[in-house]
Amino acid sequence: MTDTDTAGPGPRAGTGPAPAAGLRAHSAALRSHAERLRLAAGDLNWQGPGADAFRAEVASLADRCATAAGGFELAAAQLACSGPQDGTGGRSRRPG
Repeated sequence: MTDTDTAGPGPRAGTGPAPAAGLRAHSAALRSHAERLRLAAGDLNWQGPGADAFRAEVASLADRCATAAGGFELAAAQLACSGPQDGTGGRSRRPG
């Protein structure tokens, strides 16, 4: 495998935002993308059945971005409420 075959390096310890803050940043970016998609589709001067289908597809994509943003926000809230960052994700482990 070459370096170009990977998605990139993994996160480094002690760098970047806290996990919840990172999720909130992704959420905000997705909401921004959704809004820009909706505005751009609304600004098109193109008319006809093809244009209507294109606008519907863009609206669907914007909705999916907004849904994903909500998921990131929920995950961030769950992380914030999970207590200490012990790597268990807020779950207790059963003795093996």
